[in-house]
Amino acid sequence: MLGVCRQYIKDVQFAEDVMINGFVKVFQNLASFEHRGSFEGWIRKIMVRESISYLRKKQFVVYDDEVYQKAGDQEDPSSIVDVEYVQQLIDNLPEGYKMVFLLYAIEGYKHHEIAEMLEISAGTSKSQLFKARKMLQENLKLQGLVQKPLSKRK
Repeated sequence: MLGVCRQYIKDVQFAEDVMINGFVKVFQNLASFEHRGSFEGWIRKIMVRESISYLRKKQFVVYDDEVYQKAGDQEDPSSIVDVEYVQQLIDNLPEGYKMVFLLYAIEGYKHHEIAEMLEISAGTSKSQLFKARKMLQENLKLQGLVQKPLSKRK
C-alpha cells in the first residue's frame, strides 16, 4: 500500500505517514467492510482517499486552466524505461494533473467519480487528464522514448 500512497505523494516519508493513517482507518472501519469486491481493493480505496485528503490539507493541489511550464530537467533514462523513471515523470506533473491522471489511468475511476472526489467539474477532470497525458508525452518525446501520442483509454 506504500506504493499506492507514493504515487500521489512525492516524499516517501510523508507517504509512509499517510499509509499508516490509512491502516488505522482500515482497522477502525474493519466491521464496515461489506465483502463486495476484494479486501485489497477496499484498502486501496482508503489509501487513495487518505492521500487525497493529505494533499488537500497541505494545499498542494491546484486545479486551474493555467499553462504550466515543463517540469525541470529530467535525468537521462537507461535504454529501458523503468518504473522509477516513469514514477519520476508522474511526480513532476503539476499536482492537479497528477491526481486526475492517477485516479483515471491507474485507479480506473470515471471522470464523474473523480469530479465528485476532488470537488471539481467533470470537464475540469477531462481537461487535467488531457494536459497530464500531453505533458508526459512531451517529456517522453524529449528523451526519444515515444514517437506517437499515448493512446487514450476507452
